[in-house]
Amino acid sequence: MRRSLLAVAVGLAITATGIKPVLADEFTVADIEVEGLQRVSAGSVFSAFPVNIGEEVDETRLAAAIKDLFRTGLFTDIEASRDAGVLILAVKERPSISSIEIDGNKNIETDMLMDALAGAGLEEGQVFRRATLERLELEILRSYIAQGRYNARVRASAEELPRNRVAVRLDINEGSVASIQHLNIIGNSDFSDEELISLFELRTTSWWNSITNKDKYARERLSGDLESLRSFYLDRGYLDFNVESSQVSISPDKQQVFIAISLDEGPQYTISDVRLRGELIVGEEELRKLIPVSEGDVFSRAQMTAISEALSFRLGREGYAFANVNAVPEPGEDNTAAVTFFIEPGKRAYVRRVNFGGNVSTKDEVLRQEMTQMEGGIASSDRIEFSKTRLERLGFFQSVDVETVPVPGSDDLVDVNYSVQEQPTGSLSASIGFSQNSGIILGAAVSENNFFGSGKRVSFGVNVSDAVKSANVSYLDPYYTVDGVSRGFSLFARETDYEEEEISSYLLDEYGGRLTFGYPTDSITRLNFGVGITQSNIKKGIFSAQEVETFIDEEGDSFVNYFVFGNWRRSTLNRGVLPTRGYSHSLSLDVAVPGSDLTFYKATHRTDFYYPLVDTQRWVVRARTEVGFGDGYGDRTQMPFFEHFYSGGYGSVRGFRANSLGNRAEPAVGDRSDPDPFGGNLLTEAGLELIFPTPFAGDTRSMRTSVFLDAGQVFDTARNFDPEAGEVRASAGISFQWITAVGPLAFSLAKPLNDKTGDDTQVFQFSLGQTF
Repeated sequence: MRRSLLAVAVGLAITATGIKPVLADEFTVADIEVEGLQRVSAGSVFSAFPVNIGEEVDETRLAAAIKDLFRTGLFTDIEASRDAGVLILAVKERPSISSIEIDGNKNIETDMLMDALAGAGLEEGQVFRRATLERLELEILRSYIAQGRYNARVRASAEELPRNRVAVRLDINEGSVASIQHLNIIGNSDFSDEELISLFELRTTSWWNSITNKDKYARERLSGDLESLRSFYLDRGYLDFNVESSQVSISPDKQQVFIAISLDEGPQYTISDVRLRGELIVGEEELRKLIPVSEGDVFSRAQMTAISEALSFRLGREGYAFANVNAVPEPGEDNTAAVTFFIEPGKRAYVRRVNFGGNVSTKDEVLRQEMTQMEGGIASSDRIEFSKTRLERLGFFQSVDVETVPVPGSDDLVDVNYSVQEQPTGSLSASIGFSQNSGIILGAAVSENNFFGSGKRVSFGVNVSDAVKSANVSYLDPYYTVDGVSRGFSLFARETDYEEEEISSYLLDEYGGRLTFGYPTDSITRLNFGVGITQSNIKKGIFSAQEVETFIDEEGDSFVNYFVFGNWRRSTLNRGVLPTRGYSHSLSLDVAVPGSDLTFYKATHRTDFYYPLVDTQRWVVRARTEVGFGDGYGDRTQMPFFEHFYSGGYGSVRGFRANSLGNRAEPAVGDRSDPDPFGGNLLTEAGLELIFPTPFAGDTRSMRTSVFLDAGQVFDTARNFDPEAGEVRASAGISFQWITAVGPLAFSLAKPLNDKTGDDTQVFQFSLGQTF
């Protein structure tokens, strides 16, 4: 006969109800049976029920065991009974979740809400707990309130289905974000309300702030603004500054918010003394050079942080990769503070391994040969960072990141891990482009700057335009020797119709080749030198200038010239395409040596300087200059006219037609057209640009917008031994560059500032495509 031992309701212990349990004698459990199971396995019950067959139980122990079974959350009701020595557990399972539906949400994605439900155990197939659903309902509502949606509503429901299942539904009415009607700051005397509110992301309601959503309240944004306020005061010496309270009031219709911030500015502190404490691995005198503050200066937390980072980096150069430097101010009674920099260098670290990740195509040895930080050497922060810069300059990678990781079980070994993201380094393509001075450009080219991941550069191509027809092949091994000596060669054939370039009427055919070697003199300086040969053939045009006619009559129309050349370049630019920081200086010299049909030389000096105005390097000042000079030597009194410099156009002096500046040729007899540009042997150019973020384009490395001021001119010293500075032309305007998937796009709008009669001006200039 079955005897009822006790029955327990969901979540209630017998002893807590005050109901006197049915008395039962202590007995030995001969077997355990479970009734009412549908989805839960008997094994799950037995593993959670702390009574085993053969054990003796009484009602106290049985009550405790049933409590343990309730804690699994699988059942809404458990009833225990006894049939002789058999313990029978009759259970009622909680329903399972058949489906979950969410409706009405826009600002919080459905996937995020589903993840939150799943994290709380509410997902399809799981046991349904109403208390959990109600708690999540409240949490979701709090999330909307944190966004400033005080009139949001969240309603959770569970529809019972056959076979002990439920369908869960969340109906959400997100409401609207309350706008900030009033923002009041109390307690400030040294700074005006306008100055402090200008630091905030949150603003009061206006037509513009409504468009930009700056007047929409959110708790996180207010917290960020309070932190900005705190940083503002601490960076100006207010060490005792404190935000005493920030109160947010809501209008009855929950559509408007009123914010009141109460603060205590406290006094402004100046620095009374600067001390260095701890283990000074580097001499104190050298460390103090990195501390640009002195007695009487206003204390600034931002400056103290920057100094601490500079001191840490300096210790890192000596191999103390985990040096810790803390700046601690000690306020005094006279509104001064003594600042102490506590230096803890730790142990000197050595590099166990240098590892590379992300280089799918590029071989490890290509990256390793750019390393200045060696394995087994002292871990130098300078060498680690400079190695990263060298990788970025390769042009093979879209991004380069470096991490210094301690070796487990060692306090003086680190691994240096470089992670790269590769980008295309070559192309096999047919191309089409257009430029205003060369017309339509058709080309086919194979180019690879990282040939089979070896770091070698190989290219050959053919290009045809109205003005130029060319073919070339080149090869460069940047690490011909392990010391970084490079070797390369190039062959070219080029036919140029200068009349199509809107220069004097003649055709020039050139064929030749060059062999080059490069030698690094230090980490940022390189010397290139080599030899070359060029065959040049000149053909007269329909109306060739008198200078062309005279030159061909005196010198002939075919020349073979042998060249030696050299180039010195020093560069700290942070990347090869669209840099934002650093400088580049280069000096090149080409000499047609004795034995050539024409003996002359050309020298060119270029500078390019980038100075970021902000830490993000999105506002940058660029300055550039270029000076070129050429002349004959020996029995030659001047350089050949087809080697002249030209100026004007995109990349030169914008606002003037390409190659249009400088002297004009003497027209041929019978030629009534305007004189054509003839170039000169002296080139002077300079430019100043302010680079700024491209509107609506976000942060991109492939796009650039700038306002510019260009100036330049070419002179012929054979005609005029004293060039006048007043002849230099200038222009100003705006420029846009974009490295697209189909090639570089560039255009400018420029206004000539001092053009004169006869100048060929051009306000809009552009170029699409690239020649090789």
